[in-house]
Amino acid sequence: MENENLHYDVVIIGGGPAGCSCALYTSRSSLKTCILDKNPAVGALAITHKIANYPGVSRETSGADLLQLMRDQAISYGTEYVQTQVYGVETNEDIKTVYTPEGTFKARTLVLATGAMGRTSTLPGEDEYLGRGVSYCATCDGAFYKNQEVVVYGSNQEAIDEALVLTKFASCVHWITNKKPGTSLNGVDILHSAENVRQWERTSVVAIQGNDEGVNSVELKQKSSGETISLNTTGVFVYSTGNLPITDFLHGQVTLNAEGGVCVDENMMTEISGVWAIGDIRNTPFKQAVVACADGCIAAMAIDRFLNQRKNFRLDWVHQ
Repeated sequence: MENENLHYDVVIIGGGPAGCSCALYTSRSSLKTCILDKNPAVGALAITHKIANYPGVSRETSGADLLQLMRDQAISYGTEYVQTQVYGVETNEDIKTVYTPEGTFKARTLVLATGAMGRTSTLPGEDEYLGRGVSYCATCDGAFYKNQEVVVYGSNQEAIDEALVLTKFASCVHWITNKKPGTSLNGVDILHSAENVRQWERTSVVAIQGNDEGVNSVELKQKSSGETISLNTTGVFVYSTGNLPITDFLHGQVTLNAEGGVCVDENMMTEISGVWAIGDIRNTPFKQAVVACADGCIAAMAIDRFLNQRKNFRLDWVHQ
């Protein structure tokens, strides 16, 4: 496939729930569609150990299993799936170009769906126990820690928001902050007044520890005394470096908002004609699989109208 020019109606960069949902709808609309996916084993949904809040899905299902179902469904309707790294795009022409080691992909429309897992693992044990006690989403995983002690590491708004979610479930939320939270952040006073929150100020998480069953403790270091403390916990929610939308391959061609998300209109199209952005790459406050899937559906229907110059959407109520 190397050095070939491969032509499609729709090329989707990213094989998460947003990309797979979009591909399902565009393929069903007889649009030649291709998903370019760096790695099916990474991404917010793929690393989720259990799914309990996706409508109609048993809580025994893992994120990886749900994502595989989405991918297989899109492929069954004609989507081509290519595992490859995208290292550049050209968006200024009517025909969009995507560069990969597997070849050059040409498309009438381009969909950006690379997500927002652009964080760098900074803690020993963080990668090892990801999905087995280490999480980046309290909304997704908080209910699994009912009446257990958990750790939230970070002093930014994301950490505060996620700690507030965890207070509904955990017996104790250990809020670890290596610096004082900013005065402009919302929810700090609520955390301070919560009976099941303990804040560890001027303290760092230096390692996440566990066994074959998952996380069982974290190692803390207090700046004032230099003392190292082992804290028993089964869940560690890490927000010390933040979540960044993955946009490096765009090389500044698409406008980003102040939080690093791609700017779109109500139909998920960017300011560039023929280029859409869906899912967590938009850096919305609600990073959930069901929201990403909805983005993909909206974009796909808009793409169908865009390519066929239709004045109205074609409703797809009947599945045959």
